[in-house]
Amino acid sequence: MELRLTVAEAVGSMCHLMPSDKLEEQIPKIIPTITSLYKKNNEHYVISKSLCQVIDASVNMGSRVLETQLDGLLFVLHQQVCSPVDYNDPPTVKNHNEILRSFSLLVNSFPDRLVMFVLQKLENSNERSRMGSLAVLRHLINSSTATMESKKLLILASIRQPMADHSNKVKKRVVQVISAMAHHGYLELEGGELLVRFIVQNCALPDTNQRSQRPTDPEEVTNEALRTMCDNTLHLLTTTVGRLADVLWPKLLYYLTPSQFSNATTPLCKSLIVLGSKKKTNQEPSFNIDFKQEVNLPTPQTLMIRLLVNAAFPFNSRGHGAPSLSLLQVLSINIHPNTETLWEKEIPPLLAVLEGRKMLYSDVVNFFKVKLELSWNCFLLIPKNVLLLTESTAESLDKKHPLGSFFRRVSCYRCIGVTLQQCFNKEFVKKQLQEILLTARHNDAVEREGVAMGIGLCANSHLEGTLAKLEEFGKSDAFKKSPSIFNLLKDRNEVEVEKVKSTLILCYGQVALNAPPETILNRIDQDILRCISKHFNTKVLGIKVETKDLTMKLSLIQSVGLIAKAISVCVMKQGYVFSRKQELISVMLDFIKSEHTDSLRTPVRHLVMSTCANLMTLEPALTENESFDLLKVCVNSVFSLPPETHTPEKIKDEDLLDPKQRQALYKDTLAALQELLKSVLARDPTPDGLQNVFKHIETWLSSGRDHERERAITVTAHILAYFLDNLNVKNMVSFHNVGALLGRLSPRCSDPLPAIRAAAIDCIYSLLYIQLRYEGFSLDYKDEAVESLLPFKDQLENPDHSVLYKTCSDLTKVMSKRLPQQQLTTLVFMLFEGLVDTQTNCCRASSVILNTLLKNRGGGLQDLVPEMLEVLHVRLQNITEEQVRVAVGQTVLILASQHLQTVINTLINQPLPYDGWTSEMWMALGADPIVATQIIEIVMEKLVVMAPYVDKKEMMIRGGTTKVATGPSSGYWEQASAVSAPKDNNTKNAGAIHVAGVAADALRILLARVQLDEVSKRLEEDKAWDAIKEPSTHIMGVTLLARAMAKHAGPRLPAIIECLCPFLNNIYECQRITVTAFFSELLNHHVVTELMLIDVLLNNMMERVSDPCCTVRMLAVRGLGNIAVGSPEKVNKYAKELLAAMSSGMEEKDDPGKLITHEAMSGLSKVLQHLDEKNIHLLVVYIFMKIKPFLESENDDIRHASILLMGNLSKFGSGEPVFKDQIHNVLVSLLLHLVDPNPQVVKACKFAMRVCAPVVGSEQITAMFQNHLHEDKSLHYGEFINDLTKYLIQDFPGMLNFYHISVIQFFKSNWPEVRAAAAMFIGTVAPPSAPGKQKILDGISCDYFFFSEYQPVAT
Repeated sequence: MELRLTVAEAVGSMCHLMPSDKLEEQIPKIIPTITSLYKKNNEHYVISKSLCQVIDASVNMGSRVLETQLDGLLFVLHQQVCSPVDYNDPPTVKNHNEILRSFSLLVNSFPDRLVMFVLQKLENSNERSRMGSLAVLRHLINSSTATMESKKLLILASIRQPMADHSNKVKKRVVQVISAMAHHGYLELEGGELLVRFIVQNCALPDTNQRSQRPTDPEEVTNEALRTMCDNTLHLLTTTVGRLADVLWPKLLYYLTPSQFSNATTPLCKSLIVLGSKKKTNQEPSFNIDFKQEVNLPTPQTLMIRLLVNAAFPFNSRGHGAPSLSLLQVLSINIHPNTETLWEKEIPPLLAVLEGRKMLYSDVVNFFKVKLELSWNCFLLIPKNVLLLTESTAESLDKKHPLGSFFRRVSCYRCIGVTLQQCFNKEFVKKQLQEILLTARHNDAVEREGVAMGIGLCANSHLEGTLAKLEEFGKSDAFKKSPSIFNLLKDRNEVEVEKVKSTLILCYGQVALNAPPETILNRIDQDILRCISKHFNTKVLGIKVETKDLTMKLSLIQSVGLIAKAISVCVMKQGYVFSRKQELISVMLDFIKSEHTDSLRTPVRHLVMSTCANLMTLEPALTENESFDLLKVCVNSVFSLPPETHTPEKIKDEDLLDPKQRQALYKDTLAALQELLKSVLARDPTPDGLQNVFKHIETWLSSGRDHERERAITVTAHILAYFLDNLNVKNMVSFHNVGALLGRLSPRCSDPLPAIRAAAIDCIYSLLYIQLRYEGFSLDYKDEAVESLLPFKDQLENPDHSVLYKTCSDLTKVMSKRLPQQQLTTLVFMLFEGLVDTQTNCCRASSVILNTLLKNRGGGLQDLVPEMLEVLHVRLQNITEEQVRVAVGQTVLILASQHLQTVINTLINQPLPYDGWTSEMWMALGADPIVATQIIEIVMEKLVVMAPYVDKKEMMIRGGTTKVATGPSSGYWEQASAVSAPKDNNTKNAGAIHVAGVAADALRILLARVQLDEVSKRLEEDKAWDAIKEPSTHIMGVTLLARAMAKHAGPRLPAIIECLCPFLNNIYECQRITVTAFFSELLNHHVVTELMLIDVLLNNMMERVSDPCCTVRMLAVRGLGNIAVGSPEKVNKYAKELLAAMSSGMEEKDDPGKLITHEAMSGLSKVLQHLDEKNIHLLVVYIFMKIKPFLESENDDIRHASILLMGNLSKFGSGEPVFKDQIHNVLVSLLLHLVDPNPQVVKACKFAMRVCAPVVGSEQITAMFQNHLHEDKSLHYGEFINDLTKYLIQDFPGMLNFYHISVIQFFKSNWPEVRAAAAMFIGTVAPPSAPGKQKILDGISCDYFFFSEYQPVAT
């Protein structure tokens, strides 16, 4: 493949070197061979270049053989030239150029055949074929001028066919050809005007329908692209081809008036301006146009009207306003000689406005209407123009006339009205008014407005005649519903009478607006309102409302608004009270109320509000209630509408608005509402007046619907900007509601909609500047902090929540700098309401703003802290967003960091038990270690000095008092437990609070917070918390707590003991009991010795031994006894103190339950196990004597403890005769209690007898006790007693009588088992042969012989 291309390239180059005859001989072979390569290769450039070289060499040598190859050669070349050209691919461009060069070489040798070939190909309707042929034709016209000279007429005739092609691609090539032809004199020939028309036609192309879709064809030519090309071509022909000046001037004027060329007005005017200015400057005679000779051109009046109308709508048709004015100035002398000076003065200022674009679109249009009307009036000072212009303008109103388009017809009616102002022929004026009313299209809303405008303008000079004509027309046959009247109206076969009435109603409004101010006020009631009443039939003016026609409603609304405008203009010069103001406003509001609430179908709302805005400026002023109703109806009717994108359901006989119309209607309606609010605010431009307006909007700011919030914030931004712009502070008054307004608006800075966020910034910006104005700053003062708000709008475009909240925080810092202290309160409480906004983002923003504000300015709000906390408590009940709840907790924490004591006092005084929301507040305070520490310190101080309970009298009948926990102290414990699970929020009964239970919960949570997990685990396993909470088990629970702390939290005990010691001297028994129980159990563990706490605890226990409370004394004795278990090595050290305390305990008389005695004996038993004999030797008998009375105690624990103590004491009495006697004294009691009903007592007896055995003095008895009396072994009591009595009789015969006397005492025992054992003992101790048995038996009462029915069981 590469080889072939290389050979072909070489052949092309060799042709110039070959001899002529040799080349002539080879041409029939070379050309077919080269052209055949096109089918075999994709790269055509090398082939085309070689072929062009062959053709060049052949033409240069005058080859005759070449002609024989011409047909085939042209066919191949045409195929190539029709191939698409990719301008991003250089080889395809080069190939195209080589093909065109080949055509230019061949045309010099074969002009006729080649031109005919190309023109024949133009007849082919194939798009690519035509495009290629046009490319060749353009190239030939530019490159072979001399050769093509004789072919001009033929080409002009042939180009018409492709000019009719619908393809934009073909049209583009045609425009290129026409451009080439223009430079070579083709357009001056006959038929050249068609080429100019083609260019103008394509300058007027409409926009492509589907502009948003990207073309799939890279060569696609859109309407916009082709139109731009034609604009440039027309400008190029005008500026660079001098010979065309007389061709284009003045013939281009023809295209200004036909409607199909309206979109080409701008390029046409620009070209005509260049041509006319050049001819005028050169003073060429052809500049002056003879309109009589140029019959195809429009008349000067028509041109003027068209250009003026264009200027009235300067941005239509691709901005034709400025070019039309400029052309009008150039044509001034051709329009009329007197206009030149006038328009040189009037037109340049209008052009400056357009070119500068310093005003809004609506402002520019209104400015032009006024200035053009002035220009028109000045021109009308030329009397002879009046009738001529009237006729020309009226002619242009014909629906078939080019000027009869939608908006231009309105302008034409304005022109007629202005013209008639200058006409002093009353009959002519009357005739023209009649003609306007009869020929108007009353079905067309725009035309009705145009007619009314024209007649109103006429009334400026002919008020009497205009009113008379309107009244006359109102009485004419046009208002009778008969077919004949419609014959009077041109092309109006089915005009409804209501439409004609609507036109008349509008006319009266325009008449009132345009009539001379000094004469119209006297005509308002009698001539204008009376006639409107007659045509509308409405109750507003005394006649019952009957009509339901929408057109008449709209006309009435507009007319009333125009009348209000007229009156407002008049009252500037003279006073006037419009007595029917409120009546008309009421009817306007009825119109709004009758509108569909679910859709916006008509312009009633915005017209009513515009009318009411005009009426608001008139006297008398509305009352407060009337103003309230007006704003309520209007605001609610607009804000409640569905979004613009909502398509309402079609109602019968109603045409739905297209999306653009609906969008425009929504825009007009919202703008009208803004104007109404501004007019209301203008009546009372004070903070109160602003609040009266804002209160109707504020509820919509937190709507759940996006479009409603957006409307509300948009309107608010507008009225605040208006208030600021028109603010005139005469007295130093305060902007007292700035805090409330900021509180409502600032949360919207994080609204989900970006537009709302941006508008909220604008609102805050305006509010802060308003505040500065009220503070006395000048109007031009720029505050650096406030100005820094504007960049926030860009930041709020970012939807990232973190960015939004950061921006809100920065925004708050600015507000806090500029907000007076007295307004801070209102702002804070408004932000509290924002915490329950419908939008989660705004709730969060409210919390961010609130917290930032309190951090910066909260220090001055101490007096409001209780109220703020109360409001937060209420708000928490409605907050569902977790992040907001956390933020509220942060708010409480911030307040606490600034006013800790106030916060604590407020929360403490909340009703008990605390609900979940109060608990959340407490938990928030605990989140900060510093604040939490301060709170705990304060609480502990309070608890130390505060009474835990008070004595409350019972009912009179019952008498006595009960102890009731004090509210504050209960609250302190409740606050500590608030971090537990939230309480039932419906529980409000303070009497139901269980203070001990709450304190236990607080303690449990405290252990968890300090991570004493093992302690908590042990207490849970032992169910200690339940025990602590209940009074009956409280001591046990505290004991378990102390036990767990001693085992698993020893290092923390010193500090705890230090804190608890003062409570031992407290006047409240309950506190002394708890602390003593805790210390008592600690002494049961060796850790207190390790921590060197034993002395402290011992001293405290010794002091408590004499405590007034018996429970405390009991616990103190228990604690002293526990020393023997926890620190046995310390027993001998403190022997004296311990023995004294125990002895004192056993002698306790104020001991109803003998609890102290029991603890004393139990404790002494434990102490004796570790006591040296020297420390107890002298007290053994004394203690024994103290024990003896308790052996027969009815209290099982006392018997058990006393017997155990006796056993433990016995080891210190061996060898002492006195102690031996004491043992024999209690031996009978011990033996009988071996059958005690209490198993523990039985075990104690076995232990005591076993350890006392050596002291008894009998080896046999000692052995028997040692062998049979074991706690874990059963005992056959009968056999044991039989055996024992034998040894007693044998070893202690002198003691038998003592034993008998001792046993008899037990016959009255409370326990039947003991009585039975006593009887058995008597029987075994006194056998029949025993001396004195009869005497013993005689002394026994028969009452005790019931034992015969009872036999003791083995023990």
